[in-house]
Amino acid sequence: MLRLIAASLCLQCQHVRALPLNLRPYATLSSAENRQTVEALYELSVDIQKIRKLKGWVLHQNPAYVNEVADMLKDMGASGPIIAQVLALYPEAFLCTPEQMQGQRELWMSVCPNQKEMIGIIEKFPASFFTSSSHHANQRNNIAFFQSLHLNKRIITKLMASAPQSFSRPVRQNEVMVCTLQQAYLELGGEEANMKIWLQKLLSQNPFVLLKPPDVLRQNLLFLKDKGFTTAELLHLLSKLRGFVTELNPDSMCQTLAYSQDTLGCSETELRAIILNCPALLYYPEAVLAERFKGLLSAGVSMSQIIETPTVLELTTQIVHHRIQRLRAHGYDIRTGSLEVLNGTKKDFEMSYGKLQLQRERPLFNPVAPLKADD
Repeated sequence: MLRLIAASLCLQCQHVRALPLNLRPYATLSSAENRQTVEALYELSVDIQKIRKLKGWVLHQNPAYVNEVADMLKDMGASGPIIAQVLALYPEAFLCTPEQMQGQRELWMSVCPNQKEMIGIIEKFPASFFTSSSHHANQRNNIAFFQSLHLNKRIITKLMASAPQSFSRPVRQNEVMVCTLQQAYLELGGEEANMKIWLQKLLSQNPFVLLKPPDVLRQNLLFLKDKGFTTAELLHLLSKLRGFVTELNPDSMCQTLAYSQDTLGCSETELRAIILNCPALLYYPEAVLAERFKGLLSAGVSMSQIIETPTVLELTTQIVHHRIQRLRAHGYDIRTGSLEVLNGTKKDFEMSYGKLQLQRERPLFNPVAPLKADD
């Protein structure tokens, strides 16, 4: 009896493993889909429904190289779930030929030899890794150019991952933009000995600066110079804005400066000091600033407090109100205290908040204060 039951179960298990493709959950073929592609994706536990919903056209392509992509990623140390995630996020990957994939692997390994780190990059930026072979020559030339600048390999890798367009285009375009940045740095009083570190930091913080026209940088710096900023102050702004100065234009900055000066009720000299303290004011639209001013004033903050700590305008109204409520719950009156405690990231605020709590729980002993004695 037991043997018959065991034999029956084995037959059922075999039946499940051999379940036809058209009966499998989420693996039913849609019209004109490549059967081998869908089969391979199913075996790798890839979310086929997600691919159909967002990029269904890739399932119709032939040839496709699903297993070849999976084998390469596995050989580099990727786990099954990571492989499935990469293919679901960027299914165009399996349209690359094995030769293209190998070429990209060798190219990327020239700047990122650590395969574990490489898998982490592919997991986050699969579209940057699986690119057309037509871009390989430009990629090689751009890598050579950035290596000639003696930039850190991690910086070059970050540029390739987060701004792949800058590596797919002719190297001459990057050479012109980098030269423009270097010239601006030196003309504004930067020291040549520190230029590499400055450029490396700027590119790391804003890789997309390379994709902007060089003329935009020059125009914006000229506009700010006409507004009374010294060369040293312009270098400070260029560094603090992390290259976002290329995202601006004279018209938008003119409107923002006029609105800020009118709202704060300050002179042009005072406004320049405020901008140097909070360069982000240059690129916030008038509507955003209006909302943030309104939120702070409605919470009881005075305009003089905002002028003293303008960086509070970098926070959204929601974050400001949440932090003020937490501070009030522990007896901190934002109307009479410093706004510095509101500033910074969530981690920064939690540290400031923790210090205030500690001070509240353990008041400092004043040796000259009179002792209270019971009558």
